[in-house]
Amino acid sequence: MPMTGKEILKLYLRDGWELDHVTGSHHIVVKNGVSVSIPVHSKDLKKGTEQKLLKLGGFK
Repeated sequence: MPMTGKEILKLYLRDGWELDHVTGSHHIVVKNGVSVSIPVHSKDLKKGTEQKLLKLGGFK
């Protein structure tokens, strides 16, 4: 089942990532000098985007 950006963002924040700033609909989170941009739109993320974000966060 595809995840939304909001669900991915919650995973990152629970794992200790901090919200750095928001630019439009993209939330930038930071941990240990690494920053990741998470698109928070009203629809599900595409499969490749979801997998890449999960891999970057260390969830996969």
